[in-house]
Parts: sequence; structure tokens; C-alpha cells
Amino acid sequence: MTSATVNIEELRALIAGVLEVEPEEVTDEALFSDELDIDSLLMLEISTRVENAYDVPENAVVLSGAKTLAELHSFIISKLVGETPAGPVIRPRPVSEPTVRLFLFHHAGGSHLLYRGWAQHFPQDWELCLLEAPGRGHLQTLPLIDDCDRLVDYFYNAIAPLLDRPFGFFGHSLGALIAYQLTRRLHHEGDSLPAWLGVSAYGAPRVEASADERPHLMSDDKLRDWLRDVGGSQPQLLDNDAVWPTFAPVFRSDFKLLDTWAPPRVPEPLPVSLSVFGGHRDKLIGEDRLLSWRAFTTHFCGLERYEGDHFYVMDHRQPLAAAITAAMRSATA
Repeated sequence: MTSATVNIEELRALIAGVLEVEPEEVTDEALFSDELDIDSLLMLEISTRVENAYDVPENAVVLSGAKTLAELHSFIISKLVGETPAGPVIRPRPVSEPTVRLFLFHHAGGSHLLYRGWAQHFPQDWELCLLEAPGRGHLQTLPLIDDCDRLVDYFYNAIAPLLDRPFGFFGHSLGALIAYQLTRRLHHEGDSLPAWLGVSAYGAPRVEASADERPHLMSDDKLRDWLRDVGGSQPQLLDNDAVWPTFAPVFRSDFKLLDTWAPPRVPEPLPVSLSVFGGHRDKLIGEDRLLSWRAFTTHFCGLERYEGDHFYVMDHRQPLAAAITAAMRSATA
């Protein structure tokens, strides 16, 4: 079977048959777990039927990380033509001629799923591009990258063709560092710069050494306790001894990237509008560290804080989207 025969309508009908619903209820972007209520047993049944129908390897669908029909369709095509999935840029709502592209960078130990459901809160003519680091989600077969410069290079090459219109960056935690460093890379290369840069739950770079212990060097038990204390991950993951070994290498790789990155000694303020976001109860980053971003831009747009901890973003998608939209529009006016 070739990729030309992988019809998304057939996949829609297959999933609808398992769920015993009408095919039109299985929309392209409906999330399997949240919107279609597909639990692990139903996902296993879907996986088995897909494997039998399209002759893809056993357990490949479950391991793919596909969360929507559109993602599953792309994954099956990639398997049948013998390719790695397209790359790290995931566009939940593709727009043929977007007026703006917004690139979103995820946190340490996470994936693009941090931003699932965000697209519906932005203007219809905007295209959201969710960046996925290697070693997770549909890129889980690729080796992890534990060096900041190499990950920035990876994303730089991936997004270069998409910078043909006004664009912005928003990064949460680790993603804030990557968004900042990617902006510096574009500036250094003389490329187009983001009209706006949003950094969330991450303090401005500082040269002085931190007295804090480096998470990537902690024992498993200590790392899990530390993550629980700072609200760094879901309890279901940290408390599950069967699941933790799968995610531990991702956390360690991402924390190594953070722990070993050397900040610029005399950073040049970027000629980019920059906004800062954070949670009032974030145990990792206080207000002073967030406000210190003022020295890293020629146009500081202010700090917005929301109720919540380090992952306040999970509970404030709509107001965050409104704030980002307003900041981008102001920057491009």
C-alpha cells in the first residue's frame, strides 16, 4: 500500500467504528483523549485496526504520540513512505496565507502538547507553529539534544522557510531560553527578526553561578521529589514507577541543556519588543528575575503575572492568547 491510498476519510471511519459514533464527530483536530474520550483500551483497539489496515509495525500507532486524526494520518503516511515525520514544526490549524505566524516553544521534559487547544483562541488568519524538540512525541525516535546551541541550530533550520511574514516567538520555561537564543541567532545572522518575543516562567540570563543544585545530576528519587516540590510535572507521571523511566531521560537531557548553557557576558539588547509572563506562586522564578529581562531588549513591554505556579499557563490559555495577540498587534502596527 502506498501513501496515496491512505485516505483520511477511511481513517475517520475506522476510528468512528471503534467509538460507535458518526464519522463527522471525529474531526481532524479533535483531541483523542480530551474531546473524543479515547482511553488506553480504545487506543489499543484503534492501533490494532490501523496496523492491520495499513501494515504499519506493531505498537507503532500507540508509540507515535499522535493525538488527533490529522496527526495520525501524517504519521501513517510517513511510515509507509519510509520517512521520519516531517519535522519539529506542528501546525494545528494550517493557514494558506497567514498574516502572522506565532512560534511556541515548550518546557523542559515536555512537548508541543503544552499548547494543545491554543489555536482556537487566536485570530483565524494567524498560523500557530508548535515546536517539538527531538526525542519526544512524533520525534521520539530521534536522539535527544542536551546542548542549547545545537537545539537552536535544529530549530533555526526548521523554521527558516516560514519567516516570510510577520512572526513572533513565545517560550515557556526552557522554551523561553530557546526563543531568546533563537532570536539572538537570527540577529547575528542578519535574518528577519520576530516582531515580538514573549518569555514565560524563566529569568533573564545572568552570568554569576547559581548555588542551586543542578537537576540533571540528581538521583532519580531526588529529581522526582524536586519536580514535585516546584510543580515541575504532573503527579501521575512522577508517582508512576512504570512510566517514569520513559520520561526521566528527557528531563535529564533538558535540564542538562539548562544547567550547562553559558549566558552571554555582555549581551546586546535585542531590537525586538519583549514581554514577560509568570505565575504568582512560581517557586522557581520570582518577580525580580522576571523583571530583569528589561536589560535584554530595546523595547520592554512589561510583566504580566497570573494566578498559579510554574505551570500557570495550563489554566490561563484564553487570557494569555489575548495578551499575546495584543502585544503582537502593537509590535506590528
